[in-house]
Amino acid sequence: MRKIGAGFAAAIMAAGLGLAGPGVASAASPYCGIMWGSLAKADPDMSSAHVTNMRPGQQACYDRLVIDLTGKVAGYSVQYVPVVIQDGSGFQIPTLGGADLQITVTAPSYDRNGQSTYSPAAKAELSNVSGYQTFRQVVYAGSFEGYTSIGLGVRARLPFRVFTLDGPDGGSRLVVDVAHHW
Repeated sequence: MRKIGAGFAAAIMAAGLGLAGPGVASAASPYCGIMWGSLAKADPDMSSAHVTNMRPGQQACYDRLVIDLTGKVAGYSVQYVPVVIQDGSGFQIPTLGGADLQITVTAPSYDRNGQSTYSPAAKAELSNVSGYQTFRQVVYAGSFEGYTSIGLGVRARLPFRVFTLDGPDGGSRLVVDVAHHW
């Protein structure tokens, strides 16, 4: 009887150790190698470019939002906010999801003559992001005094990164990637 009890205790200890080992290892490694964080990211420079388009995309580990500009991206601010605020008016724009990112590009969506360079048909739904793992809604928050803002409703406050790309045709792109998980 004693041998059975000792064997049973050894089996339980081995099973317990097996469960604890992988948990520690997986907690230490980042999701998909992503180590971005969720704090605000900004570049305060001004731009002479104009916003011309916006488009979302899906990747294996994150959802992506790309904002196209006619010239070089020179400034932006991307941060989690309690609620997305419309440029100029200060009105609150509700978005779907558990967290809101406000993306502000220091570039207007109109030219020197006041003609629109980007005029979305549906400001409350810039693009259909149903089926995306992280994005819940993309809204146009306006363009005022040289700044254009976009609100991004996401599933939860998740890590994100921001970077710029050159081209095409002398333009540039502001890219915002939001991870699917921590």
